[in-house]
Amino acid sequence: MARGVNKVILLGNVGKDPEIRTTQGGMTVASFSLATAERAKDQAGNWTDKTEWHNLVAFQRTAEIVRDYVKKGSQLYIEGKIQTRSWDDKESGQKKYRTEILVNDLQLLGGRGEGASAGGGERTSGGYSTNYSSRSAAPSAPANDFADQGITDEDIPF
Repeated sequence: MARGVNKVILLGNVGKDPEIRTTQGGMTVASFSLATAERAKDQAGNWTDKTEWHNLVAFQRTAEIVRDYVKKGSQLYIEGKIQTRSWDDKESGQKKYRTEILVNDLQLLGGRGEGASAGGGERTSGGYSTNYSSRSAAPSAPANDFADQGITDEDIPF
């Protein structure tokens, strides 16, 4: 059987300030929502915008970057993978589901005052862009979403 591909690329704006927590094992976790918009013509020929909301989760060093630099309205470029988890609701006993994007790469977009206000980064035509990755720099290393892989302080441009 062939291997599948699970890759998500999103460009959008953060809906509200991220929620940051630390697990009992000491891992930092950031949860936040991202809105993406698509413009299409309706049956009458009028342009309409459709907004889609995505639940995102970042771990460890990427979660720390989210904690320190991402806020409501920040424009982000995200690469990750989609995951649906389930649990039994303690009150109703029903099975609940939540689909989330596990963040592997994060780029802060926009200029000062647009979410990437601290330090900036590489200047691009769209504003300041700072790339953070939770993946290992070694190309031969297998991808591991929750391992202690990540960027070091030397990788941060400020």
